[in-house]
Formats: sequence, structure tokens, C-alpha cells
Amino acid sequence: MDKCFSTKAVAFACLALLAPLAAMAGTAPLQLIGTTTLPGYTGDFDDLAPDVAHNRLFMAAEDHGTLEVFNLKSGAHEKTLKTFSTPHTIVYLPKANRLVVSDSGPRGTRVLDATTYKVVRYIKLEPGADAMAYAPARGRVYIVTGGDDVNMKHCYLTEVDPLTGKIYARREFNSDHTDAIALEPHGKRMFVNIADKGYVAVINKYTLKDIAKWPIHGAKVNLSMVLDANDHRLFVVTRKPTRLFVLNTVNGKQLAMFKTPAVVDAVFYDAKRHRIYVPGAVGKVGVFQQLDADHYKHIADVPSAKGAKSGVFAAGLDRLYLGASPGHERHVGKLVWFHVGAKP
Repeated sequence: MDKCFSTKAVAFACLALLAPLAAMAGTAPLQLIGTTTLPGYTGDFDDLAPDVAHNRLFMAAEDHGTLEVFNLKSGAHEKTLKTFSTPHTIVYLPKANRLVVSDSGPRGTRVLDATTYKVVRYIKLEPGADAMAYAPARGRVYIVTGGDDVNMKHCYLTEVDPLTGKIYARREFNSDHTDAIALEPHGKRMFVNIADKGYVAVINKYTLKDIAKWPIHGAKVNLSMVLDANDHRLFVVTRKPTRLFVLNTVNGKQLAMFKTPAVVDAVFYDAKRHRIYVPGAVGKVGVFQQLDADHYKHIADVPSAKGAKSGVFAAGLDRLYLGASPGHERHVGKLVWFHVGAKP
């Protein structure tokens, strides 16, 4: 007989220990529900974007020079769009039925008819278009261009109407690596990662003028961010080393710092469950629980796939989709997706 059940008293003690583990297994923060392999791909995948109404998921295969289209529900690969050079960030505009895809290649950002997938406009800015954010109330996109990747010593932020191509404002950063953008949905501010300088630029989204600079203390190369506007918190992830920082957006104060799975290109906030998901290329997703606006706890490192460092959180579907980049290694590229919360 197993020693664990040699007496009734010890048996009850063992069961008491096992019960929480069983409960945790049934309520894991992420449940892997699908994988689609993409053989023949090299390099990195970048941004993903869902079109819920038409059951589509778009993924930028930046080093492959394509945009990949998947069935949002089943994950089946449906189409490869080849009219790109180096696509990065994807914004879907449902009312106009347009796809806006930033592209760091020479022809710049593309605007596509989302039905025919034909390019209807090129947004010609400086080379190196990468990070992009959309302000629905204004109908504008903010696009970062320039930087070291295209042998430029400065980066630029430009406010554009994607439907007309009209440029409304533009500014320069003394930076060769400016990355993620987060917009206040109702306020006047936007937050921009100045990755090579190690700070978050707080900028007026109407004038593109500086409001504040918030240094990141304890790590370098702040690449990813996401905003919790309701609780006035900004979540920033760095690369050297890989850390998650929680900032108070009222004053820029750092409230917490956590170690996360290494090599991250995205971070997601789940407002329904008050959780933060940090996907690392090492093949794990770090999950952090917001206990209240000032207190956080690491609750899990969920296995994903090697190279899965970028993706999208589809809140209305309770799904997290990740693009597992093959990188320069020999593993196969994949789309992997999870149900968020307890198993459905």
C-alpha cells in the first residue's frame, strides 16, 4: 500500500493537499485549445489582429513578407497575402472595411480593402514604419517610423487619417528605437516606449508635444506596453532583463516589478479578470493577477510554444492567440490559441 494511505488520518491529510491542486488544474488561467503549424516559414512573426464579425484573424509574418489570414474560430489557415515587404502592426477598421498594415519596407504602410485584399492606399512616410495605434474617436492612426533598423539615428511619430492619407501632425524623437504606443481612450495622453533611452514618453495626442518622461528603473529596452485606463495603470515589459513593470499613470511612479518568461514582444491586459498576460519566446506565458490597483501577484507560467512572443487578446471571445515565430532556429512556425479562464 502507498504510504500516503497507510492510515485514515494521513489519507485525509493527503487528500487535503491534493484537493487544491485538482482545483487549480480545473481553473488554470489559460487552456490551450488549438495549434496550426506553418511549415516553411523563417524569421519572426509580429502583430495579430482579429475581425470578429467576419471570423478572421490576421497575422503579420514580417520576415516572410506576408500577411497570413486564419479562421478565427477554428484556427485554420485560409490565405497568404503577398503584397508586403516587412509588415508589422495591423489595425482593422470595421466601418470602413479596411486593413491598415504598417510596413517598414520602401513603399510604406498599406491600406487594404478587407474584402478583396487589394491595396487602396500607401501611406508614404519615413522608412521603418513599425509600431502603430488607432484612435477610433478621431479616426486617426499614429505610426512610428525611422530608427536603427533602417539606418536612421532618429524616430518619428506621425498622426494620419488612414482613409484619406492626410497627415495631421508629426514629431521627431532623439531615439533610434521607439516602439509600442498606448492611447488613453478618453483622455488627451498617449504613452510611447523610448526603448533605447529606457523611458516612457507621455505625449499629448492632439499636439504630439511632450507632457512627461517616466524612466524605467531596474531594466533596459522597454519594448511592450498595455494600458489599464480604468485603474490608471500602465504595464511595461522590458528585454534586458525581461521584466514586467506596473506604473501609475497619474504620476509615473513604479508600483511593482516582476520577472517574466524571456523574450517578449507583447503584453495583454484582461479587464474582465484583472489579469496581465506576458508571452515569452522561451515557450511560456506569464500570468499575473491584479489584486487591486496597487498590488499584483504572479500566478502561473503556462506552457505555450517556442517563439510565441507576440499575439492578440480577443476579450470578447475569451481567447488569447499567439504567433510562435520560427526565428532563426529549426522549429516550425505556429499559431497557438488559448481559452482564457477555466476550461469551457
